Amino acid sequence: MKKTIQIIGVPIDLGQSQRGVDLGPGALRYAELAARLTRVGYEVYDIGNISVPVRDSLTEERQVKYLPSIRKVCESVYHAAREAVEAGAIPVFIGGDHSMSIGTIGGVSHLEPVGVIWIDAHGDFNTPESTISGNIHGMSLAALLGDGHADLVNLGRPGAKISAKDVVMIGVRELDPMERKRLQESGVTVFTMRDIDERGMSAIIRETLEKLQHRSRLHISLDMDGLDPQVVPGVGTTSPGGITYREAQLLMEVIADTGRLASLDIVEINPILDHRNETARIAVELAASLFGKRIL
Repeated sequence: MKKTIQIIGVPIDLGQSQRGVDLGPGALRYAELAARLTRVGYEVYDIGNISVPVRDSLTEERQVKYLPSIRKVCESVYHAAREAVEAGAIPVFIGGDHSMSIGTIGGVSHLEPVGVIWIDAHGDFNTPESTISGNIHGMSLAALLGDGHADLVNLGRPGAKISAKDVVMIGVRELDPMERKRLQESGVTVFTMRDIDERGMSAIIRETLEKLQHRSRLHISLDMDGLDPQVVPGVGTTSPGGITYREAQLLMEVIADTGRLASLDIVEINPILDHRNETARIAVELAASLFGKRIL
C-alpha cells in the first residue's frame, strides 16, 4: 500500500519585509512537486492553500508586524497539520515565510513529539526583546520552544510545542547579537557552517541523527536560504557561504534512509528574485531525495 503525502500551501509573506515569498507555493507547484513525489512512489494529494490575507489590506497591523494575522494563519496551519497526521498522511507544507512553522510544527506534534531538523542560515531564535528587525519569521523557533509573543507561544495549544533536546539546527551562519547569546544558552544543538566546513556534512548528519534517536518521527524545516545563494538565488534573505547542493542532497538522502520522516516544510522561496524558477526546482529535487529518490 502506497504511503500518502498531503501538499499544503501556505502563501504567507507577513513574517518578513521582503515581498514575494507568497508566490513560493505556486513556484513549487510549477516545478512539479506533486509529480516528482508521485514518481518516487507516493500517493500525493494537493489540498490547496491555507487562506492568507493580502498584506496591503492590513495597514492597521503594520505597526505590530502583522501579528494578529500571522497568528490566525498559523492557527489554520496548525489544524491542517494535525488533521493530516491523524489521517495517516505525511504533510508537506510549502511556503511562504518561516513564520508558518509555528503552525506546522505545532500541529504535527499535537499527538506525539517530533524531532526537528531545522536547516537555515539564520537562528529564528529572536524574541520581541532581542530582535533587531521585529520580523516574526525570525522568532518562529523561539516561539515553538515557548519564548516570545504569547499569541504565538500559545497557538494551537498552550505553551512550548517542542523542547530544546528535540531540535538540531544545520547551516547557521548569521545571528543577531542577542539571538546568539540566547541560542548558546538554549540547549538546542547548533551546527554552524564552520562545523560543516571542518568536519564534513556526513559527520554532521550522523551526530544529528544520534541527537534525535529518541524520537521515532522527524520533521524537516527546510529554509532554502540555508543553501548557498549561488545555488539558490531566489530567497529573500541571502547569506553567502551556505550549504552546497551536494551537501544538501546527502543530508536528504541519509534522513530518507532512516524511514522516520514524518513531515516537511519548504520555506522562503521568492520567485521574484529567482532565475528561471531554479530555486523551486532545486527544492523539488531535494524533496524527492528526502522521500526516497535514489541514484542506484
